[in-house]
Amino acid sequence: MPKRSKVKNGKDARRCSSDNEQLPPKQSRSEDSNTPSPLCFHSPASLFESLIQPMKMEQFFGEYWEKKPLHLQRSDPITASYYQSLFQLSDLRSLCSQGVEYYTDINVVRCINGKKKVLNKEGQVKNSVLSKNLVENKATIQFHQPQRFKDELWRIQEKLECFFGALVGSNIYITPQESQGLPVHYDDVEVFILQLEGEKHWLLYNPTVQLATEYSIESEERIGSPSHEILLKAGDLLYFPRGTIHQAKTPAGVDHSTHLTLSTYQKMSWGDLLLDIFPSLLCDSSRTEVSLREGIPRQLLLGSSEGLDNIRRLATELTSLADKMETGQQEVRSTHMKRDFISNRLPPYSQEELTPSGKIPALEDVVHLRFKEHMVITVEPSHDRTDEATELVIFVLHSLKNQRESHMMGESCDAEVEQDISRGLQFPLSHLQALRQLQQAEQLAVAQLQLPKQEDKLNLTLALWSESLLVVV
Repeated sequence: MPKRSKVKNGKDARRCSSDNEQLPPKQSRSEDSNTPSPLCFHSPASLFESLIQPMKMEQFFGEYWEKKPLHLQRSDPITASYYQSLFQLSDLRSLCSQGVEYYTDINVVRCINGKKKVLNKEGQVKNSVLSKNLVENKATIQFHQPQRFKDELWRIQEKLECFFGALVGSNIYITPQESQGLPVHYDDVEVFILQLEGEKHWLLYNPTVQLATEYSIESEERIGSPSHEILLKAGDLLYFPRGTIHQAKTPAGVDHSTHLTLSTYQKMSWGDLLLDIFPSLLCDSSRTEVSLREGIPRQLLLGSSEGLDNIRRLATELTSLADKMETGQQEVRSTHMKRDFISNRLPPYSQEELTPSGKIPALEDVVHLRFKEHMVITVEPSHDRTDEATELVIFVLHSLKNQRESHMMGESCDAEVEQDISRGLQFPLSHLQALRQLQQAEQLAVAQLQLPKQEDKLNLTLALWSESLLVVV
């Protein structure tokens, strides 16, 4: 299932974005064709709800999310036609002409006797060779992260990343009749399957690991009987939680099956969040709590001082931290998860080049933030290397300069862009309240920003405007 892959250097970045008000909020036709779209792009929530229609979001998250599979059968020809327009077998010819490569962009695989056989060659992919593998070898063609090439998938996944607040990857699987591409396995992501062409027969099994945190192949001896047997037809959607064991095969009489896998919530658990916040939490607490600065018993690391008293001491310190968190005495800050998400997600969907918009803000102006869903604020130690004690500063991180072409591919941006993304806009800690004002307000007068000096108000708004994050109303 789709995850970030480690691959060679990607193609040149195309940095595209524009103001939220200028983005196409709801289009009736897909970007790549004249096919009407059943999806509503007015907001991230409306996009997701239209994706799982006729089910409502409250029911989905209450009864299915992280709990059990869901099969939505559609007999709507508009949905089936739109799904097919997202990606179809005939698209491979034009994509091969763009220089896609084995391993990086495409895998050719087949499940034989319960094991995956990789049929990749080296270098660039030729459409004629793919067609031969499909027909003669009954192989599955797996296309990695097609949103890098298909605008409508970029449009969908960018909105879904806003909705979930998490990365959303995708893969395309094209499988000929009476063939299976992958062995029985489970994934560490929440999975949404969209059947684009043909039909696919799915067998789902109860998890051996609930809400799994890693990918794993399972032996058929361990999994027992299927909990669900589903025939997906064009226009259908299938959801199942991470850890759900599954396998899929194209039935006889169906020329080929094409489906899109959308995946999300990899490493987005409470455990992951605790791993993220604990270092800064302990560091902050150690500055004020003498008990955390006291030395551990002699020879503890050598195993000579292990015992119940030491376990109790650790439990006491953790309980004290938890009490302070619960009563609001201890601030909790997520940094690495925020940075990972914002630096790797898709840029805003737009066909326009991103530039600062409108007039330069002045004290008498009213302003508002653009792309709020593509921006996060972190409070963390300054990255400046000095001999002085490390001070806390504010970083405003955004995804407007991210590269669509490297989305979910594990690639590094060029050095300049990578530095911009990793460092972000930096402000003194005293600017935190003013930034929160801008985040929470629809629009705000520059003069009303809670900063002591007029110069600070102007410098803050000018910095955000220069990054295309703010406009004058």
